[in-house]
Amino acid sequence: MAKIRIKDYLRETTLIQSRLVVASIIVVLLLSSLLVRLYYLQVEQHSHYATLSRENRLSFVAIPPARGHIYDRNGIVVAENLPTYTLEVIPDNVTDMEEAVDRVARLIELTDVDMIRFQEALKARPGFEIRTLKSGLTDEEVARFAVNQHLFNGFQINARLQRHYPHGEEMVHVVGYVGRISEDDLSQIDKNAYRGMDYIGKLGIEAYYERTLMGQAGYEQVETNAHGRVVRTLNRVSPVAGKDLHLNVDLNLQQAAREYLGEFQGSVIAVEPKTGAVLAFVSNPAYNPNPFVNGIDTESYKLLREDVGRPLLNRALHGRYAPGSTVKPIMALAGLEHQRSPGHKVFGRGWFSLPGSRHRYRCWKKEGHGWMNMHDAIVQSCDVYFYTLANGLGISRLHEFLTRFGLGKQTGIDLVGEPSGLVPSEGWKREARGEPWWPGETVIAGIGQGYTLVTPLQLAMVTATIANRGERNKPQIVQAVSDSGSDTKQFLGKQNLEQVSIRNQGFYKLIDKAMVDVMHGKRGTARRSGLGAEYQIAGKTGTAQVIGIKQGATYNEKNIAKRFRDHALFVAYAPVDDPKIAVAVIAENGGGGSRTAAPIARKVMDYYLIGPPPPEEEVEDTKKDAA
Repeated sequence: MAKIRIKDYLRETTLIQSRLVVASIIVVLLLSSLLVRLYYLQVEQHSHYATLSRENRLSFVAIPPARGHIYDRNGIVVAENLPTYTLEVIPDNVTDMEEAVDRVARLIELTDVDMIRFQEALKARPGFEIRTLKSGLTDEEVARFAVNQHLFNGFQINARLQRHYPHGEEMVHVVGYVGRISEDDLSQIDKNAYRGMDYIGKLGIEAYYERTLMGQAGYEQVETNAHGRVVRTLNRVSPVAGKDLHLNVDLNLQQAAREYLGEFQGSVIAVEPKTGAVLAFVSNPAYNPNPFVNGIDTESYKLLREDVGRPLLNRALHGRYAPGSTVKPIMALAGLEHQRSPGHKVFGRGWFSLPGSRHRYRCWKKEGHGWMNMHDAIVQSCDVYFYTLANGLGISRLHEFLTRFGLGKQTGIDLVGEPSGLVPSEGWKREARGEPWWPGETVIAGIGQGYTLVTPLQLAMVTATIANRGERNKPQIVQAVSDSGSDTKQFLGKQNLEQVSIRNQGFYKLIDKAMVDVMHGKRGTARRSGLGAEYQIAGKTGTAQVIGIKQGATYNEKNIAKRFRDHALFVAYAPVDDPKIAVAVIAENGGGGSRTAAPIARKVMDYYLIGPPPPEEEVEDTKKDAA
């Protein structure tokens, strides 16, 4: 007989219920954990993941353009771009910037300049833009960071182009340099145009032609991961490289002129009279611009600022000097313009006094020149003749005529920050000093002393205007512009200024003759510098006092500290029958213009018109052969 099993429904019901309770508890715990995790992600970490989500969806990365190159007139590169490694960071992708930078510093040397520049950049621009922490990484630094890059979210090494000036101090006062974009720069520029760019022209051609050289930034639309690293590129707009500049300046002539100036502080400027093309633009001493590109260290900059030679001063552009006797040819033209006869003679007794005054305005030649007409007064640089002429004309006529030639005005050169110089007048003195104009001030203005101040550039352009018979041209550093890498140049052409109008163009021939005899005449003040010339030179010497000499005292250069000695000046153009070069030389504390400045100008003109001198070895060999 089969056994009948009776089920215990109560026990089974209890067992099932207990299992359901346990399962329910587990489900509730899992759901609770999920809810807690969702709360943490959606609420506590909302900002962090929202940022990552946006970055994952879309990111625009600016691509800086290649800056245009700069070449001299012969095609020699004077400003170029060299590849370099940079360590860059996107601040929004870094949780703790200070801690991250400290860790970076254990792998890569970060200077105080690097840190200061980086902190300034963090404040200046939005956090989603790339910042440069350090430029110019070595191969070792690149390798060391690359191995550890996974530890640094938001940091990456990129290859960039960095500005470099291969000829350093030789061209710095012409070309200038670029530097990091500062907060002051950001307040003046279009920030959108400079997306992705770290540099901007600070001085010289780099600053004046900034818009031409900078190019146009491009961008990439990329997808990034949660660490801010690019996963793929979705779209790309390529940058447009900046245009290249071709200068009128001849690097070889520039180097030669600076060599001829030697240890003298001062300037040499050479221009092409017919066009205004600037052939040489020397300011001495100078400095190396390359350390300024990424920020020069404090100690090095302090040494430059405190250097007694003031290498940071662009004397060719910003230097202002009394023109001394170099102004006498224009003074003579002013006399001719106002009916003074070129044959009228003045007795140079070594000094001049105003009627009723015992004060003596001395001539550089103590014993005097004797009877002088206009031609002889220019050739021998007789001060008494020009004292008399200036007193007869009056300051109003002198002011009007000198400014007609461009003195006391900006020349319009393509460089930033050109000053105007000063040609004094009665109105200027009343306004500037609240004082009346005295007759004695007119007397000394006749020999380029007193309040009159000119720049070396103005002297060169006035000399070129005389060579051009009154035609004034704007001085131009840049000759042409071209697309990057293209041989097709767009020439800028000469730019005429207001022409000098005088009542008789024949007056220029009289001035020509006198300036030629300064160089080639038997009694010319610069006759030694004219000896053996293969072409005719028209020139004028000048000496500008640095300190005043009391009545009755004698100027003795040997007893005066060098910094108080007279400045030496000289202006010239050549060949006289077809002027191709006009030169202005200022050698600070160089003494007489005939002794110091004129020989420098002669060498510059020889170099340009004839060619560079042979090496010393060849000269010695020639002497031996002749012997």
